[in-house]
Amino acid sequence: MVVAPHSVQWRQARRAAGETWGVSLSPGAAAGRIWKTAAVSVIAVVGPTASGKSDLAIELAQRLDGEIVNADAMQLYRGMDIGTAKLPLEERRGIAHHQLDVLDVRQEANVAAYQREARLDLAGIRARGRRPIFVGGSGLYVRAALDRLEIPPTDPEVRGRLQDELAREGIQAMHARLAQADPVAAQSIQTNHDRRVVRALEVIELTGRPFSATMPTRDYALPTITIGLLVPRPVLAERIATRVRRMWDAGLLEEVRRLDAAGLREGGTATKALGYRQALAHLDGLLSAEQAIEDTISSTRRFARRQESWFRPDPRIQWLPYDDPRLVERALDVIGSAQE
Repeated sequence: MVVAPHSVQWRQARRAAGETWGVSLSPGAAAGRIWKTAAVSVIAVVGPTASGKSDLAIELAQRLDGEIVNADAMQLYRGMDIGTAKLPLEERRGIAHHQLDVLDVRQEANVAAYQREARLDLAGIRARGRRPIFVGGSGLYVRAALDRLEIPPTDPEVRGRLQDELAREGIQAMHARLAQADPVAAQSIQTNHDRRVVRALEVIELTGRPFSATMPTRDYALPTITIGLLVPRPVLAERIATRVRRMWDAGLLEEVRRLDAAGLREGGTATKALGYRQALAHLDGLLSAEQAIEDTISSTRRFARRQESWFRPDPRIQWLPYDDPRLVERALDVIGSAQE
């Protein structure tokens, strides 16, 4: 009996054999080349903004019968397309994308909610016999989906009271309080990270446990390969500048006008997004267009450095040069080597 590739019977046979296979579709690749990736349940593509993550994820999904799960917090928002570099529908090559356009701009992005929904997507993709491929630069969202990570509870009243105390007493006093309650957490949280200090104190009050007990460990929930894209900093700085100017040329200001009318300023998360905050300032007459562009470029460069600081210490990430002519093949080789 001949079983058609990618049919239900074909997928069932793969699962019965305990292996997952993908057929390379890259132009110029050897005809019918098979990539064996049995030991890997999940793939993630990470790195700083403007490094080419989406393009690589699309190529991998096409070759590995995959579906893509977004792990960029700002791409969760409907209508925030140009300024988040969201891949247009016509460029997705028919590949299913999840966790895009799931929030209104007035809603708050929430790591706990993302963890719940992204893991449901992951389970659904695997149940269909396909490969989940996470892609994004929001490090905590990636880890929430893929690692054994406990998301502690939150309480707006407790957090509000702590924020009021922060305003009255100052960050040094609040950090000293944290050091007394949880020295391990205080050592890992710098004194200028006021939001994290407040969050740590909130968790301690709500759970009666040290905040450090809930801090993430590098332990995947499922066999996972994470590929990081490495871009030299001067090159990344230029790529960011080029991308920001192209966003303005592509109509970012008009996009922000539409979102402003839809309640963008009511959202505590979306309104702070890079590029959107500066465009609003321009619409309010606080910045010229050129000032808004330059401020977006410099802010995005700082954000990219923070992304690098988040991802680089993780020894599980396999780093590849963003401009390698054989990037896709090298990524496939990394994934395939996990089963050897």
